[in-house]
Amino acid sequence: MKPILVTGGTGHLGRDLLKQLRTQHRAVRALARRPGAEAGVEWAQGDLATGDGIKPALKDVDTVIHAATLSPIARRGSLRPIDLFTSPSDVDVAGTRLLLQECENAGIKQFLYVSIAGVDGADLPYSKVKSDGEKLVLASSLPWAVVRAAGFYYLLERMLAGFRWLPIWPLPDAPLNPVDTSDVAAYLIACLDDWKCGMRDEIGGPETVSFVELARQYQQAAGFHRPILPFNVSTQRALKLGLAEAKGRRGRITWSTWLHEHAQ
Repeated sequence: MKPILVTGGTGHLGRDLLKQLRTQHRAVRALARRPGAEAGVEWAQGDLATGDGIKPALKDVDTVIHAATLSPIARRGSLRPIDLFTSPSDVDVAGTRLLLQECENAGIKQFLYVSIAGVDGADLPYSKVKSDGEKLVLASSLPWAVVRAAGFYYLLERMLAGFRWLPIWPLPDAPLNPVDTSDVAAYLIACLDDWKCGMRDEIGGPETVSFVELARQYQQAAGFHRPILPFNVSTQRALKLGLAEAKGRRGRITWSTWLHEHAQ
């Protein structure tokens, strides 16, 4: 059995991918700068930003899931003024370009790229970086497929946790359907199995609710209260802010269920 190569294997989505692939007794290899702790995974040390380790990581591989990304906002769990002006492109653009080149040289038969719902309509620098990476995949000669996912629950929780110091929460009332990374991982594996190429259905959570309601549920689960001041935003404005609802597939795990298990 040839291994499936997963980039971003040490991230939340990557760890879920590795776990589910191993549960299904599939051979899996993860490309990372530092090996993770997941048992039964073959770790290939490398760096997408520099291209180091990509070629050997692709040895005897037919299928690649490119889930690696670099979002400073996600890493720190908060938005800073600099994030409105710039976002690093080393991994998502330069790294994707290098990976695609090596995949073409290796004759990869299946390349699955993880993107973001609404990425082509957002103004945030990180969204534009992800869009540029996606465009590289679309222009590739590889048999590619792209899955756009709604925002992940763990990222939403980090963002809302960062608001705790505010006495009042002014929040947009845009509709969202964030999703659990385990549901995204399951859908990605299903996409591998049907071998269909092109833009696949987006995936979001099972419920579409306003950002305001998501915040209320978070406060309740975390055991504190802050007054929420909703404000209206147009659909176009919400998209520019990166507040997009995924259309298509729906996950199984609800926000309230996830909060019950994870909220602090």
